[in-house]
Amino acid sequence: MSFFNSQYNSDTPYLDSGYSWVRLCISVLISLIGSAGMWAVVVVLPAVQEEFAIDRSEASIPYTTTMIGFAVGNFLFGRLIDRFGIVLPMIAASLMLGAGFALGALSTNIWTFAIIQGVFIGIGSAITFGPLIADISHWFERNRGIAVAAAASGNYLAGTFWPLVLKDIIATESWRDAYMLVAVASIAVMMPMTLLLRRRLPPHAIELSPSTDAISVTKRRIDISPKALQILLCIAGISCCVAMSMPQVHIVAYCADLGFGVSAGAEMLAIMLAGGIVSRLLSGFLADHIGGVRTVLLGSFLQCLALFLYIPFNGLASLYVVSLIFGLSQGGIVPSYAIIVREYLPAREAGERVGLVIMMTVVGMALGGWISGLIYDLTGSYQAAFINGIAWNMLNMGIMALLLWRTREHQAARA
Repeated sequence: MSFFNSQYNSDTPYLDSGYSWVRLCISVLISLIGSAGMWAVVVVLPAVQEEFAIDRSEASIPYTTTMIGFAVGNFLFGRLIDRFGIVLPMIAASLMLGAGFALGALSTNIWTFAIIQGVFIGIGSAITFGPLIADISHWFERNRGIAVAAAASGNYLAGTFWPLVLKDIIATESWRDAYMLVAVASIAVMMPMTLLLRRRLPPHAIELSPSTDAISVTKRRIDISPKALQILLCIAGISCCVAMSMPQVHIVAYCADLGFGVSAGAEMLAIMLAGGIVSRLLSGFLADHIGGVRTVLLGSFLQCLALFLYIPFNGLASLYVVSLIFGLSQGGIVPSYAIIVREYLPAREAGERVGLVIMMTVVGMALGGWISGLIYDLTGSYQAAFINGIAWNMLNMGIMALLLWRTREHQAARA
């Protein structure tokens, strides 16, 4: 157990070390459990709508509040891990998730359910994304891109795993029983694994700036102030995720409307997110070689093409294929923002800055999920919602092109 001691020997290399990879594996498993809240609410959407006798836009409100809580939680927990490390915030998040799912299972109306989703589940789930990514980014240098991508993939692993588990419970029991199961898992599994992350970074590690990270071969500079860069990244995060949310949030309901059933929609969501895992890992590999900005630009372009495919293809078999293409296209976009932050901005502010950008991506998901539901209610179709997503996607591509244009690179010798 000395491998997991909280004290770190300053004479032992910590970047890209054996412990770094073990810590990454633990982080992915924590994310698999702690990210359940983002996907459970999507799977139960039709059942909640039917039980509470509400329309589609009202039934989408719990997802929106979840994303708002997730957004705020990324920023708040990001600041906390910069000051206190990951363990205490993670324990608090585990307790919030357990309480949130248990209370959600007992809710009696859509507004109570929505508030619980936002305050407990949304904020609690946030610890497993931006803050966890920021934490793992400090333990890698040469393989930072793939490490960040792998940590972020825990979110999509949850999206692949939980819909398949929960849909059977919903079919045989109820959505409330499904929520109780996640409540137990959030505390019984997530909390013990958190204690394995007690080891802290060497004191000097967080003082490194982007220009002094020890072994980078390519140094990047951008002719934009840190404040302006942060603002542009936040706008980019909103725009890409408004586009991304259309298939992710509404694919289950879309399939139900087309007569294919909730089960088919849940399977498409799982396939989409499985493709997203592959995309994230490939994007992490790319980011280690071509940088975060180019990786986001490529992913955004491919996501835009995939959104176009949803418009003409709405048969059962074609939707399975298009959902896989969409997942393979967009999965690497969001974690690549963390790479951009680490390339251009101070390491000691990584938790807060990554958390802020991730917060904006989640605002985009929340906004996009609600707008898509509203467009459906107004038009009776999701076609216009896909077009809306494409327009937002093009804004993201424009911002990434601007950042790439203002970036200067030169080769640096290895330390």
